Order: sequence, then structure tokens, then C-alpha cells
Amino acid sequence: MQVVTTNSELRLARNSLPEPIGFVPTMGYLHEGHLSLARRSKEECASTVASIFVNPTQFGPNEDLSKYPRDLERDLRLLASVGVELVWTPTPEVMYPPGFQTWVTVEELAKGLEGASRPGHMRGVSTVVAKLFNAVGPQKAYFGQKDAQQAAVIRRMTKDLDFPIEIVVCPIIRETDGLAMSSRNAYLNPEERQAATVLFRALSAAQSAYKKGERNAETLLRTMTEIIHAEPLAKLQYVSCADYDTLEELETVRGKALLSMAAYVGKTRLIDNFVIG
Repeated sequence: MQVVTTNSELRLARNSLPEPIGFVPTMGYLHEGHLSLARRSKEECASTVASIFVNPTQFGPNEDLSKYPRDLERDLRLLASVGVELVWTPTPEVMYPPGFQTWVTVEELAKGLEGASRPGHMRGVSTVVAKLFNAVGPQKAYFGQKDAQQAAVIRRMTKDLDFPIEIVVCPIIRETDGLAMSSRNAYLNPEERQAATVLFRALSAAQSAYKKGERNAETLLRTMTEIIHAEPLAKLQYVSCADYDTLEELETVRGKALLSMAAYVGKTRLIDNFVIG
């Protein structure tokens, strides 16, 4: 497995790889969710490239950029263990050189959910992914369903900017008790870790109501909200029942929809979602 840092090193190494190339962009501190994306790429592509870059432009001024967990040596061991051929570890100076002033914005899809709760976050995501796509030039790119809005924004950006890349969205990987795997789970103390399953329980209850015939979005939202509010360590930020493709909030669920939420457990912000319909 090759590990490179600069754009010129990346181009040289990438050009020696057989195509099609699958790409797995990450912010590091890898878990089984990330590795499932790499394994899917290995199944479908001749070569797999991963990136590790904690992107500063998707963090707000009061968010956890400086504290975001990092362990590059461990990450590289894990990527090597699943057969990744090339890992790009650019620095902020490589990605955002002096004078940088160009941004990629997906207008409507980025407005709600995470975009509303974290101003500037989605602009940072779409810009860095566009730069990663440009540099790596893959045929397929792999993202996790846990970041559902991010996946929708990247699908739209890829189509709108004519990137010749297939976006593959892979299922959420969960712990045995349902908690969605996340690098931020490392922040949780044992009591908070137990409480964090409330997101999964709330989504499961709404999904169960849907399966029993409930189609009123307000009722599904109330089901989720009540369960979150019953957990003393959890503080709800938002719940949503939105169209899967447009992310517009629904009154009635008629097709494929996204149930999603963000909540603080202690000081740790967690997100989760289910797809219904």
C-alpha cells in the first residue's frame, strides 16, 4: 500500500493503478463503517484509493476540529488490512493553499437538516469532495448512508458538475445495540454510550409505526421526539421526515422518505437516520 501527501505524488501513484478505481474519502479515526466502504470498493473495482483528511472548512467556529480524534498509524494499518492500494493524506496547506477562495455550493439540498444546524458545513463538504474527486479521478466513490444529507448533496453535485463518477451509498454499520458507528462515539463516557442508543430506539419506533400503516409525518416526528425527550442525557437538535431525494419536509409519506435526527448526548453531537418506503 502506497501512502502519499502531495498532489504530484498522488497523480504519479494513481496513474500506475489499474482501472476502474474506487475511492473512499474519510476524515480518519476509522471504524467498521469506513472499512465496509473499502471492502465494497475492492469487490467492484480493480483498485481502491482512500483519503484521510480532517477537513477544516466543514467545522464551525465552536465545533470540535481541534479535538477531532486522530490516529493515522492505526488508520493505515486498517486500510492495509482490507487491501487498499493507495492512501492520500493531504495537509490543510495542500488542500487550501494561500489565497484559496473558490467554493462549491449545492443550493437547495444543503439548506435544511445539517445545513441549517451547522452553517457553512455543507459548503465545506461539497468543496472538499469536489477537490478530492478532481485529484483522484475515480470511476466510483463510496459514501455511508449515516451522512444521508451529505450523500444527497454529493450525488447532486456530481451530476450538476458532470463528474464521470458513480456515487455508491452503502448501508449504515451499527453496533450490536443499534448505535450507528461514528468516530465521535469515542467521546462518549460509559453512561453516555448507553444513553446514545436512544437515537436508534426513536427511529425504530417511527419505522414500526410506518410499517403498521402510519403515514402522517407529524405523528412519526412526535414518536421520535417523545422518545428522545425521555432520555435525560439526550438533548434533541432536530428531527425530520423528508423526501429521500429532495430532502423537503413531508406532511404525508407517500414514497421513499428519510427519517433523520441530530441530538447531543452529553457534549457529543450524534446523527442517525432510517430510510422508509
